[in-house]
Amino acid sequence: MKILRLFCLLVFVVAGVVTSRACDLCGCYTPQLNAMPGMESTHFFPWLAGWYAAVGEQFTRFATVQVDGHEVANPTGQYENSSITQIVAGYQINSRFALQLNVPLIYREFKRPEGFKIDRGTVSGLGDVSLLLKTVLFHYASPARRSFEFEGKNPIAIEHEPDFTASAVLLTGIKFPTGDSSRLEEEFHEIEIPGAPASGIHGHDLTLGTGSYDGIFGEQTSLRYKNVFFEANVQFTLRGDGTHQYHFANDLVSAGGPGYYIVRNRDTTVGVQFVASGEYKDVDRFRGEKAEDTGITSVFLGPRIVVSRGRWSAEVAAELPVLIDNTALQVVPDYRLHGGISVQF
Repeated sequence: MKILRLFCLLVFVVAGVVTSRACDLCGCYTPQLNAMPGMESTHFFPWLAGWYAAVGEQFTRFATVQVDGHEVANPTGQYENSSITQIVAGYQINSRFALQLNVPLIYREFKRPEGFKIDRGTVSGLGDVSLLLKTVLFHYASPARRSFEFEGKNPIAIEHEPDFTASAVLLTGIKFPTGDSSRLEEEFHEIEIPGAPASGIHGHDLTLGTGSYDGIFGEQTSLRYKNVFFEANVQFTLRGDGTHQYHFANDLVSAGGPGYYIVRNRDTTVGVQFVASGEYKDVDRFRGEKAEDTGITSVFLGPRIVVSRGRWSAEVAAELPVLIDNTALQVVPDYRLHGGISVQF
């Protein structure tokens, strides 16, 4: 299993198929504003500075119980529904730098066995706030094409967007321990009762925050030739020391893939993308020892639809797992839904 997890990690890094939309405690929603009409070419300067805002949503349904990557029975029907809404505010300083603030609001509903009883409940509140710096490492646009239309006898030059564009954006930032991490205290009181069904939902699954200052490092890549495009991004979260003697493992999340713009003109774009996404995380540590039921390697596949008009952009995606290799007993995802809307002021 360890070899398989390392192989999947290598595939994501080499292929560049990576995201901000995987794990429930990591991954910052980062709208790709250069996908909006007129924002790829350096001939259109208004987008190079100014404010932007976005709202992103991720819903994940956890209802499958697995032990070391293999599905087992779920006699108590334990599950967790996790909803994370990220409110984003950003400022494009110039053509190279932008600052972005991500504020996550979390709601989780769960049902799990607790000894011979059933524990049902919800947790909700503010998650860990992140501050990001986005730096354009590379941007290229082929020369814009020109065509002429005649108004009477006078020719009028019309400049079209370039056929080919490419860009790479570096993400660096810090995540603050603003989310309530008191659920981690459950780790001190967990007791296995002989004969009782085992729970796959614990304090580290329900916590709203990690209780640590974390470093965020990532990259966004965007390519387009005429109506064919490829987008990918990766984020790596370097965890600091957490509260309650609980230390979350570093996390790599990923998503991206090829797509096609069904509609693309100066005002409007409509695109369909095939997305592969994934996550790699080693086991956490509690009281200096390995928390065996926390490691995971996952791969998801699904469609994504993007729509932009003027300064507005929206997206929606659905993903199903094709590979989940977890350690020990965990409740793992059945499916995941994403959505987002952004505006450039």
